[in-house]
Amino acid sequence: MEDTSVTDVPGAIAATRSTLSGLGLDVEEAIVLHSSNRLTVRLLPSDVLARVATAGHRAAQLEVDLATRLAGTDDPVAALDPRVAPRVYRRDGYAITIWTYYEARPTRELAPSDYADALARLHDSLQGVDLPAPHFMDRVAEAENLIGSRDRSPDLTDTDRKLLMKTFETVTRALTERTTREQLLHGEPHPGNLLNTKIGPLFVDLETCCRGPIEFDVAHVPEEVGAQYPHLDRVLLRHCRLLVLAMVTAWRMDPADRLPYGKEAASDLLAALRAGPPYPALGEIRGLH
Repeated sequence: MEDTSVTDVPGAIAATRSTLSGLGLDVEEAIVLHSSNRLTVRLLPSDVLARVATAGHRAAQLEVDLATRLAGTDDPVAALDPRVAPRVYRRDGYAITIWTYYEARPTRELAPSDYADALARLHDSLQGVDLPAPHFMDRVAEAENLIGSRDRSPDLTDTDRKLLMKTFETVTRALTERTTREQLLHGEPHPGNLLNTKIGPLFVDLETCCRGPIEFDVAHVPEEVGAQYPHLDRVLLRHCRLLVLAMVTAWRMDPADRLPYGKEAASDLLAALRAGPPYPALGEIRGLH
């Protein structure tokens, strides 16, 4: 995958301020809320949320397209800011999208039933969205390719590299042997991508959307949330949980990864994979979300 990480935070903020000013939005203060592979900034007094990536970030358009399709509904997704045109703004080598800012409480305070209800409602709406999106196995292949290259994952030991490659091989084979219904998914609906707002739970980071079985999405959520889905294929869900752990490990082992505490997360993920089943949910891994 092409590295589209934001490394020059002051430069990205300057481009964002200029973009918003040109759109007639007042910008006196920029507050960095999150800085990893993409930069998330709250801008005052206009009180908008900007998500910033380098210009080569191709998924930004997919995220805007999906948010636009779901706009004006009661779907549990964060909205683009209605004061500006719904598009990707490009300036000084950056791709900038402009969103509504929501005050949010910790996601851990959200009842598992409310979390599951929000995800189920999102899945219902996504069934009716006709939008080209990658297959979830395309993302698996990207993670597998990263792990298969010593140049792209130089900090992996040979033992852990073999463990991850074996995990991908085993789970991929198991998935191909199961027939299941597929649809458009969020792609990464873990607690870090869910806002607990006064108007209810809202999913963010729609750029990860892909096509696949619902079990792949549910594999990202805490165990007590997944338990609210009694009709899922539980065997498929177990395969997907293991697959997700291996994928996230791959992303954290990429030297270009900018997630805070990403190395600590990689260490815990590898420890969980070495220990074998039962595997933890993503929310139990230190340094994630």
